[in-house]
Amino acid sequence: MDDELHVTKLSEQRSGNGFLASLLGAAAQGLIWSLMVLGVYITFRILNIADMTTDGSFTLGGCVCAMLMLSGVDPTIALLLGALSGGLAGAVTGVLHTFFGIPAILAGILTQISLWSINLRIMANKSNQSVNRIASDITFFAGRFGLTQSEATLVVGLLAAILAVLLLYWFFGTEIGSSLRATGNNEDMIRALGVNTNSVKLLGLVIANLFVGLSGALVAQSTKYADVNMGTGAIVIGLAAIVIGEVLFRKVRNFGLKLGCSVLGCIIYFMIRALVLRLGMRANDMKLLSAFIVGLALCVPVALSKWREKKSYREYSAEDEEEAEGVGENA
Repeated sequence: MDDELHVTKLSEQRSGNGFLASLLGAAAQGLIWSLMVLGVYITFRILNIADMTTDGSFTLGGCVCAMLMLSGVDPTIALLLGALSGGLAGAVTGVLHTFFGIPAILAGILTQISLWSINLRIMANKSNQSVNRIASDITFFAGRFGLTQSEATLVVGLLAAILAVLLLYWFFGTEIGSSLRATGNNEDMIRALGVNTNSVKLLGLVIANLFVGLSGALVAQSTKYADVNMGTGAIVIGLAAIVIGEVLFRKVRNFGLKLGCSVLGCIIYFMIRALVLRLGMRANDMKLLSAFIVGLALCVPVALSKWREKKSYREYSAEDEEEAEGVGENA
C-alpha cells in the first residue's frame, strides 16, 4: 500500500501532459504489449496460422492475474498463472485444430467466443475489476527505485521483452524449435521426415498464447484493472506491429533480430497512436487507425514490388528497342 501511494505521488509530480511524457507512456505500453506481438509472430509468421484465440487469451491472462491479486496471491505468481491460463487457451485451440480437424481460424474463433463467457465468470460476473490499491510487480520496481508508473512499466516491459526474445531465440535453435519452424515452412516435407506435425502445432499454439496471456497479465498490472473487453482487437495490433517491423527493417535476415524488429514495431505502433491522439483523434477511432496501418503496411510493399517490375520491364524494353535500331542501321 505504501509503495502504491508513493508511486501515485511521484506520477502526479513528474508525469504531466508533455510530449515526452506521452511518448514515454507509449513506449512503456508498446514493450509490455510486445509480448503479445511475439506470440502472434509465432503463429502468424512461423506456423503460418491465423490464430484468432489471441483476443480471448490476452483477456484471460489479465483477468486471471487481477482476480488472483485481489485474492491475496503474490503478484509475480499471479503473473505466471495468467500466462499459463493463456497457454491453456492455446492448447484448446490446438486440440480442436490438430486432433479434431477443425480449421485453425475456426478453432480460434470458437475458443475466443467461449473465453468471453469464461472471462466474465472469472471476474465474478463483473465487466471489470480494479487492482488500483494492490501492490504489483510494477509498483515494486517503482517503489524500490523511485520511479513513476510509466517509468516502472518501461523498465519491467524492457526486461520482459529482452528475456522473451532471448528465450525464443534459444528455443527455436533447439531440435524441437527447428521442427516447429520447419512445420510452418513446409509441413509435408517435415511430416515425411517422421515429425508429428500435429504435436508440433499444438506446442506452438500453447507457447504463442502463453506469451499472449503474460502480456495481458502485465497490461492488467500496468493499467491497474482488468476488463472483459481489454483484448478486443489485440490480433490487429499484433499484426500491425509485425508488419511495421518487417517494412521498416526488411533487410534483416537473422531470426533473433526479426523477433527484436517485431518488438520495435510494437513500440512504434503505440507511439503513432500516442501522436495521433495528441493531434485530436478520438480514442474510439483507434481500431480504424489500426486497420488502416495494417492495410497500408501490407499494401505498400506489394505496390512497390509491382512498380519495380514495371520499371524493370520498361528498361529492358527500351534496351531491346535500341538494340533493334542498332541492328537495322548496321544492316
